[in-house]
Amino acid sequence: MRPSNALRTFVAFVILVILHFTLRPLLGWRASPDFLVIALLLVAIRVRPGTAALVGFAMGLVSDSLAITAFGMGALAMAVVGFSASWVKAVFFADDLMLNAFFFFLGKWVLDAILLIGEHRLGFLDLMRELLVWSSLASALTAVSGVALLIILRPILRPTVT
Repeated sequence: MRPSNALRTFVAFVILVILHFTLRPLLGWRASPDFLVIALLLVAIRVRPGTAALVGFAMGLVSDSLAITAFGMGALAMAVVGFSASWVKAVFFADDLMLNAFFFFLGKWVLDAILLIGEHRLGFLDLMRELLVWSSLASALTAVSGVALLIILRPILRPTVT
C-alpha cells in the first residue's frame, strides 16, 4: 500500500474508532452499528492476513478492556474476522456497495457468533434468539452504516493512481 493510501486509510480508521466510542453509547440501542467492525474490515481489505489479524487482536483487546465478561474473546473474535476478511478479499472483494454491505453484515455476524458461543453464558434457545434476531439486526445496521460511511468517505478512501 502506498504511503498516501495508508494515511487515508488510517484517517478513516481513526474516524470510525472515535464514532464507536462516542456515537454508539449515545444511541443506547440494543442492536447498534459496530463501527469497530467497519474499521477492522476497512483495514483488513487493504493489508495482508497476518497484519489484519494483529490489528483485529489489538482492537479486540481494547474493546475487551471495557467489557467485564469473557476477557480475550473479543480479541480472538476480532483476530479471526480480520484474518478471514483479508484472506477472502482476494476472491470476493470488489468496489461494489452491495458486496461491501454483505461483507460488513457477515463480519459483524461472525464476530457476534464467536463472542456469544465463546462466552458460554446463554442456553441453546437464548443463543439462537441472540444470533438470529439481535445479531442479525445489529449486523444489518452495521452493513447500512458501513455503506453510508463508504459513500461519505469515498473521497478519502479512493486510492491514488500514478
